Amino acid sequence: MPDLPLVMWIAFAGVLGLVVGSFLNVVILRLPERMAAGWRQEAREVLGLEVNTGPLPPGIVRVPSHCPECKHPLSVLDNIPLFGWLLLRGRCRYCKVHISIQYPLVELISGVLSTVIVWKFGPSWAAVAGLLLTWTLIALSGIDFRTQLLPDQLTFPLLWMGLVLALLPMFVTAPSAIIGAAIGYLSLWSVYWLFKLLTGKEGMGYGDFKLLAALGAWMGPLSLLPIILLSSLVGALVGGSLIVLRRHQREVPMPFGPFIAAAGWIWFVTGDGLLQGYMHLTGLR
Repeated sequence: MPDLPLVMWIAFAGVLGLVVGSFLNVVILRLPERMAAGWRQEAREVLGLEVNTGPLPPGIVRVPSHCPECKHPLSVLDNIPLFGWLLLRGRCRYCKVHISIQYPLVELISGVLSTVIVWKFGPSWAAVAGLLLTWTLIALSGIDFRTQLLPDQLTFPLLWMGLVLALLPMFVTAPSAIIGAAIGYLSLWSVYWLFKLLTGKEGMGYGDFKLLAALGAWMGPLSLLPIILLSSLVGALVGGSLIVLRRHQREVPMPFGPFIAAAGWIWFVTGDGLLQGYMHLTGLR
């Protein structure tokens, strides 16, 4: 890669992260709609009903960005990541409807996390891989928050990418990646069935198994217990806070995927430091 000061690479990563974050908003909003439309078509075919030939929801790439309410195409100025929302003061230029805080929030998170990845790994192929992991986790978290779905279209490529990178190896060896993926899937799969046998209810979805399997492929089996513990802690704190503030009813299921994704990203960036700190505090070092 070109020999530039690290600070320039970090700044470039931040700008790139903002731009990619704008695209991630499109993925978060449109991919579930496209999936649901496909499921309806398949269901009608299986039931022998007439297949709906009407227009599908907007595609992720080909259809330009537009206001969800009035459908008016957005101008270049409106599409500036983060700053476009601020310039518009959170309202559509054309119909004045409120624009969700999700748009600038996803862009800001993408920009900040992208800078952290390049600061951690420097201008390297490991940073490129880390950016792809980061952006995919953001998209998965956004979709799960909105729809309680973790699409195979994102979890499977993330899983296979981790396994392929292990062949180099980049972050872990191939045996560690394979074992990590297997244990990641089977651990939550076991918890799912144990909870279902005891309560008769489903505590989580299969997408959570696949996401943890993907993280196991990227970081190996030793990362799984810290990720599960950290995601459970964060999930309990966030869920308890929402219930106390009466913004979330107890009987309404809460997606667990975003907490797994957040814990996995934290361990990906700081796992070595956290492990060394724990060993130092416990006298194991």
